[in-house]
Amino acid sequence: MLLDGLKKILCENKIFTDFPMAKYTSFKIGGLADFFILPDSLAEIAGIVNFCKKNEVQLILLGRATNVLVSDKGIHGVVMSLANFNKINLPGDCKIIAEAGAPLVSIANAAEKNGLAGIEFAHGIPGTAGGAVNMNAGAYGRSMSDVCISVDIFTNERIIETVSANKMDFDYRTSCFQNDNTIILSTVFQLQPGNREQIKNEISELNKKRRQSQPLDYPSAGSIFKRPRDYFAGKLIEDSNLKGYSVGGAQVSQKHAGFIINNGHATADDVKKLINHITETVYKNYGVLLETEIKFLGE
Repeated sequence: MLLDGLKKILCENKIFTDFPMAKYTSFKIGGLADFFILPDSLAEIAGIVNFCKKNEVQLILLGRATNVLVSDKGIHGVVMSLANFNKINLPGDCKIIAEAGAPLVSIANAAEKNGLAGIEFAHGIPGTAGGAVNMNAGAYGRSMSDVCISVDIFTNERIIETVSANKMDFDYRTSCFQNDNTIILSTVFQLQPGNREQIKNEISELNKKRRQSQPLDYPSAGSIFKRPRDYFAGKLIEDSNLKGYSVGGAQVSQKHAGFIINNGHATADDVKKLINHITETVYKNYGVLLETEIKFLGE
């Protein structure tokens, strides 16, 4: 049995069977995962990777699941969270080293506390260092590619390698890590000296903008669509008169049309149908094909 094999690698209190993903995702949507695990050592990660490969079991790595839509039918396989890998270190030279599971808000707070500027934009992004670098997350004109200088990864060959930023193929909401099976373990951010009061004020102003413009009171997965060239997805959706449009419990936010919110008991199917309707409507009206930013997991 798979469970018996996992118990040889992890303590039983780190393994959850038939885990309701709706409890974990920021969308509050998703069926059951066969296994949800929380390793806290490199040896355990290596053991899980090897076990899943040997038994041909799907292995899905998640941060805080803020940019995913999990199927109503759930996930067959193993979902691995690196939430226990959350240490943040400041080695000097205006650098911050953050493990993959460290929340961006904690990294930005550490920077502010130590008078380091450059990562204020990330304070309100509800993700982790690993997930943010993987998708080159960003806000207000800045992104991870502006501050990330290297990452340590765990490869298919179970080797830890350091990859410099110039080899990560950073682009808008993407990196080389989205197309392979490497696991980001930690990230080095290069910041610069700053005035702590000014840094604190910048964070405060950006968070004020978020509260004013984003539906933070509802479960969502952030911006659903990537920004199309020469356009803004939210503006195209709003101009298509889709603000407030609903399918089941999924609704285009009245506050920001680039967001889909869970306005009650939305299902993944509701969200998918709404995404399809938005995509078709915007293409019909403007000839622009919107591309989703979120990841779809499960059946």
